[in-house]
Amino acid sequence: METVEMNSVSLKRPRSEDDVANADEIKRQKILEKSQAGNDSGQSIETVTEQPEDTKNEIIPNEESEEQEEEELEGSDEDGDPESFADMMKHGLTESDVGITKFVSSHKGFSGILKERYSDFVVHEIGKDGRVSHLDDFSVPVDDEVNFEDPSEETFTVLSDEDKQRLEELQLFKNKETSVAIEVIEDTKEKRTVIHQAVKSLFPGLETKTEDRDGKKYIIAYHAAGKKALAKVRTATDPRKHSWPKSRGSYCHFVLYKENKDTMDAINVLSKFLRVKPNIFSYMGTKDKRAITVQEIAVLRITAQRLAHLNKCLMNFKLGNFSYKNHPLKLGELQGNHFTVVLRNITGTDDQIEQAMHSLREIGFINYYGMQRFGTTAVPTYQIGRAILQNNWNEVMDLILKPRPGAEKGYLVKCREEWAKTKDPAAALKKLPVKRCVEGQLLRGLLKFGMKNIISAFGIIPRNNRLMYIHSYQSYVWNNMVSKRIEEYGLRAVPGDLILKGATAVHIEEGDVDNYTIHDVVMPLPGFDVIYPKHKIGEAYKEMLVADNLDINNMRHKIRDYSLSGAYRKIIIRPQNVNWEVVAYDDPKIPLFTTDLDKLEGKPLPVLPTDGKFRALKMEFSLPPSTYATMAIREVLKMDTSIKNQTQLNTTWLR
Repeated sequence: METVEMNSVSLKRPRSEDDVANADEIKRQKILEKSQAGNDSGQSIETVTEQPEDTKNEIIPNEESEEQEEEELEGSDEDGDPESFADMMKHGLTESDVGITKFVSSHKGFSGILKERYSDFVVHEIGKDGRVSHLDDFSVPVDDEVNFEDPSEETFTVLSDEDKQRLEELQLFKNKETSVAIEVIEDTKEKRTVIHQAVKSLFPGLETKTEDRDGKKYIIAYHAAGKKALAKVRTATDPRKHSWPKSRGSYCHFVLYKENKDTMDAINVLSKFLRVKPNIFSYMGTKDKRAITVQEIAVLRITAQRLAHLNKCLMNFKLGNFSYKNHPLKLGELQGNHFTVVLRNITGTDDQIEQAMHSLREIGFINYYGMQRFGTTAVPTYQIGRAILQNNWNEVMDLILKPRPGAEKGYLVKCREEWAKTKDPAAALKKLPVKRCVEGQLLRGLLKFGMKNIISAFGIIPRNNRLMYIHSYQSYVWNNMVSKRIEEYGLRAVPGDLILKGATAVHIEEGDVDNYTIHDVVMPLPGFDVIYPKHKIGEAYKEMLVADNLDINNMRHKIRDYSLSGAYRKIIIRPQNVNWEVVAYDDPKIPLFTTDLDKLEGKPLPVLPTDGKFRALKMEFSLPPSTYATMAIREVLKMDTSIKNQTQLNTTWLR
């Protein structure tokens, strides 16, 4: 086994002129020596990949006054001219900027396109019992007891197709009507009750009332609080006013199948339609946006029947495999994720592909933190994390709010320009229609607490988002140190390395070194509760933090939230259940495998030519939590997975 250094690839644009980024590079070069060997690849891949399951679990509740316009603004994230986007991304990060420089395999790299279509990247969650989540059943479980909340069979037939069409358009704000009137043909109290129940059950978010018009009874359906807020939001302790059978578990577990949507966005949509707060939902991990993902969700005291009704009006996701249990889900309980990935338009020979995939299965890949850990703009998240740890709050404020080159939405650019010109949080906030973003939250904090209390202003940002910055800095240090470790000692365990015995890290002694392999070795994320290797890399940690004006022996912060205890992470991950296949195809728009939803809907397998114009590599593998599939794919292709590099190949491919 040999290690291979990664040089700059030919499609990269020049690095940003940003002063801070240049300073970081100088510091990093003091610690990491220049590369010795080069890789053989010269192109890159296109992807925006999964988020680690353990780092981003907070759902930001909908803000009623901003909800609709934010959805409209956020809906256009990924559209637009690819060449202009590539031009904007020239200011983004590359892998070497965040310490990702080494490979473990010796095969010759080749090019391919990842996520040319989001359906080329499918993630199935693996539960703590080892079961892989699949959507394969839309049926609703039957209770032994009568449940007064569940609608009767008549509920589904009392409304005409025309009524249902009008109600759906009203529910989804597809027309200018503020209400829909349904005439009660056979006017009895029982009939009116069934219609009321049918509207509320089949079209969550709508309320009803009875009116007399010209001597006739009508049921009027409407949005109770208008377009900005659908109705009363129930609390976790009072989700519904109706009874809940004692024999039924308090939590409805279900499988969420979603396409091109973030987990938290999906839960916010569900909470809006069900008129509940997002915090009554629980899950084991967040999943990518630009992918098809399948995972388990639990919700407190919402019936499977109500959830199943949502399948008629939800876009890009489906709910199924319902069951009732007495417990919620907990973040991090999962065993990992199973990935099905298509790399299109590959250039590698059959021999190259076999070598690459055998190496992935037998050796694995370096367990780097992937590019999405560090943000996509000219101001990496680790820089903000470092400023927090340095207690440099003016720097924190400046890094978040200052103008920056590169890909940003127009309203953010205007907000930053206003801030740079006036340093007036109120004036900058007026330029920002989307107030839920980090910039908006910080500006509101500055408006509330004043410019002299940046710490409190920053505290308005949700805790998990704040911690993301310092975790990003830890990841930046870890990536750099792992590259240095592999450069110095290669792919073997050496005296002074760390291994875990239970949850405790211990050093490998000279006499025990033959008992361990590189797959046993861990390295620490810096913190006050970890130990460091007893060889050159231990000193390299100290040197890197000294260069950043931090003391490795004092990682406690005066604000408890920002004290870093540290953790240990394996340096090499060997994927499980690795399989692959090379297929030919002609049309880039044709899917190359069937999804859970395709199978439920009876869609046949795609028919592929035996001698198509293009070749694709279909690969499957399972990974533990908090590992990055893109880093496994990087090892196969020997490619830079940064968006800065990816967009270059994608725009060339689109021309």
